[in-house]
Amino acid sequence: MRRLAVAVVSATVVATGLFAQPPAAAYPPTPPSESVTRQHLAQLTVAPDGSMDGYDRDQFPHWSSQNGTCDTREVVLQRDGTDVTVDDACQPTSGRWYSVYDGVWLSDSSDVHIDHVVPLAEAWRTGARNWSQSKREAFANDLDSQQLIAVSGSSNTSKGDKGPEEWRPQNSGYQCMYARSWINVKYTYDLTVSADEVAALEDMLDAC
Repeated sequence: MRRLAVAVVSATVVATGLFAQPPAAAYPPTPPSESVTRQHLAQLTVAPDGSMDGYDRDQFPHWSSQNGTCDTREVVLQRDGTDVTVDDACQPTSGRWYSVYDGVWLSDSSDVHIDHVVPLAEAWRTGARNWSQSKREAFANDLDSQQLIAVSGSSNTSKGDKGPEEWRPQNSGYQCMYARSWINVKYTYDLTVSADEVAALEDMLDAC
């Protein structure tokens, strides 16, 4: 893991203007600048993706308890939402969420998915298969980097475990931030990148 210490810290679509900008609170932590991101991308190891042998989502314990009542998913729902209220079990009872991937507002938390920016399967085939279980849990619950973000269920399903060479946000205005976030997560965890992945990331960075 490079430079950043990672700890386990921790449908109703409202048409209010497609691709309208969300409030600042709707974003996870801001990634490094474009120029720094390009430096980080150049330092990543370029290699073909590894094997998926042995992969299972259970290898990445996720939605761990963060503060007694709330788990990681519930923390992100509160962090990335607007006017979110929760019950005693930390379940959202009201609020609104802006999905930066496709530029829509959601008013029902059941329509919101928490995306792993670098999918767990992608991490497995680019280095995480060699990690300890505790490090994989840290990765799956990382609230300190850009790894977790609340988005629409449809955009998350469309993305699946695809890398940027196969998928990028429908909202073109977010593609620069997406590339910066992806690269920072890969850099933080010292994961490899494929040549096609690098080309796609550079293309998105060119739009910054």
